[in-house]
Amino acid sequence: MARHTSTPPPQAERGLGHTVLTDLRAPDLRRSVRRDFADLYRFYLSEERRAELARMGTVRGIFWFWGWLVRSLLMKLSPARRVMLLGALILIMAGSWSVRTTDVQVVVRVGVLGVLGLLVVLMLELKDKLLARDEIEVARQVQLALLPRAHPDLAGWSIWSHTQPANDVGGDLVDYLPLDGGRLGVALGDVSGKGLGAALLMSKLQATLRALAPGAPSLSALGGRLNEILVRDGLENRFATLFYLEIEPGGGALRFLNAGHNPPFLVTHAGVEDLRAESPPLGLLPDRSYDEQARQLASGETLVVYSDGLTEALNEREEEFGADRLRALAATMRGMEASRVGARLLEEVGAFLGEARPLDDLSLVILSRQ
Repeated sequence: MARHTSTPPPQAERGLGHTVLTDLRAPDLRRSVRRDFADLYRFYLSEERRAELARMGTVRGIFWFWGWLVRSLLMKLSPARRVMLLGALILIMAGSWSVRTTDVQVVVRVGVLGVLGLLVVLMLELKDKLLARDEIEVARQVQLALLPRAHPDLAGWSIWSHTQPANDVGGDLVDYLPLDGGRLGVALGDVSGKGLGAALLMSKLQATLRALAPGAPSLSALGGRLNEILVRDGLENRFATLFYLEIEPGGGALRFLNAGHNPPFLVTHAGVEDLRAESPPLGLLPDRSYDEQARQLASGETLVVYSDGLTEALNEREEEFGADRLRALAATMRGMEASRVGARLLEEVGAFLGEARPLDDLSLVILSRQ
């Protein structure tokens, strides 16, 4: 006999009271509230304001905090909503107005009107957010479809990658490119900025790289052509860093291009080396030259490529994870398979962040020579 399971009713059908009670019983409610307040603090207050608050006393700091918060909120609204919110706040602070005639005194509770005005502004902002969320969800699905679906299986190599956007969509590029002769191209790029704009430019970089890499006569020529196209078609003050490498099955030869990217760590039997950037970022300046480099990896050696979302991850005390911490961790994982190295690094970053929300896209590519 077939078993039937009941499906919980949609939130709208359960009723507001039931939904609120469920929210109050959520095990991570306190954590979510603390995260939301931390997000408000970072989003609405600049680093200079936060530094000033840290130097103030508690009582004085509370007043300045709320003053700066409201001012920043008002400046981010459209003119009409800014006027509406200011009017609502004035009415709420007024509370009530008394109008005396010859015989009676009429008390008008304008604070209620202020609350209603505040709700209208909130509803308008929520409407915009929900409409934008639908569009961003479509963009997220497109971006997910562009990501590698599986880690390559290449003789003599263990390969693993991971990318996690800070928002719904991100500006980090992780990609594998099958090449002639069984060779494999591996890319990790980082577009300046975050969100939808960075994601769109990342998609352009990925498409351009996929089109040019298979026929490029050298990685130097590839870097120059990528830069030329991004300078021509890119946006002002937008650029991308890229670490691109090519490997062959069975051998340990590695040739690579580092266009302004964070120097990956090469974990060798002798220690940990940096593969320093020898070329400028892509899309920043025209007529730049790009250098191809090469290394030979021995069995048991590992290459750790990462985006700055890892090393610049901030915990609740606003401490950075840092390149030195990553280097020390990488040194302890010599000889491990790529997937174990990646899992360990993500575990360490997660423990470091604690309840803090990631502020930048985080990506990793690990290659271990077997």
